[in-house]
Amino acid sequence: MVGDIHGGLKALVQVLERAVVSTGDRLIFLGDYVDGWSESAAVIDYLLTLAEKQSCVFLKGNHDEWCENWLLTGQAEKTWLQHGGQATIKSYAAADNAMKQIHLAFFRRMQLYEIDNRNRLFVHAGFTSMHGPQKEAYPSNVSWDRTLWEMALTLDKNIHKDSLLYPKRLKLFHEIYIGHTPTLNFNVTTPMQGCNVWNVDTGAAFKGKLSVMDIDTKTFWQSDPVKNLYPGEPGRNGA
Repeated sequence: MVGDIHGGLKALVQVLERAVVSTGDRLIFLGDYVDGWSESAAVIDYLLTLAEKQSCVFLKGNHDEWCENWLLTGQAEKTWLQHGGQATIKSYAAADNAMKQIHLAFFRRMQLYEIDNRNRLFVHAGFTSMHGPQKEAYPSNVSWDRTLWEMALTLDKNIHKDSLLYPKRLKLFHEIYIGHTPTLNFNVTTPMQGCNVWNVDTGAAFKGKLSVMDIDTKTFWQSDPVKNLYPGEPGRNGA
């Protein structure tokens, strides 16, 4: 499983090598492939090629929604530009229309969530429905919600899972894997766990590293701090 990449192709290549990923491995990407470092378009090209070699699941993040909308309409939302979109647009400067259409099709194929045969949920951000992401009134919540993670972090450890006070959302799945909210927000540089929720966004867009986790063993690997791989670039520190 791969955390938020945010245009850091060098970090992605590095961490996959460190994890000794083979073509027999199934990779689940938690979204936010773009916006931050200078290689967003190249990240998408790399992922398209990777998917030809092995099984990959690509989930859609909120930054991917912004980029998809820009590729579709040519209109750049002001908020997107303030949060890394400008670097993404610049990365497409040499792209022709054919390439942009291929990337647009890729964004439109992305899944909002994945539930495996062991009842483990993979989603970019979270969900708000008491019945799971399948029943979200507003599907974009799965790309934006932070309340699931906040709840998992702050739940009183003395509240047993069988208690009526235990949040119903956390009972729906054996484990939940997310990105979206950088662990750096909590002064943590590695994947974090709150109850049965694992957060694998270790701040690659900012001053952190890109993380890959083996969900069965919880072993994880990390790239160098991504800022060190792109000297002179601000990443989202400047967005």
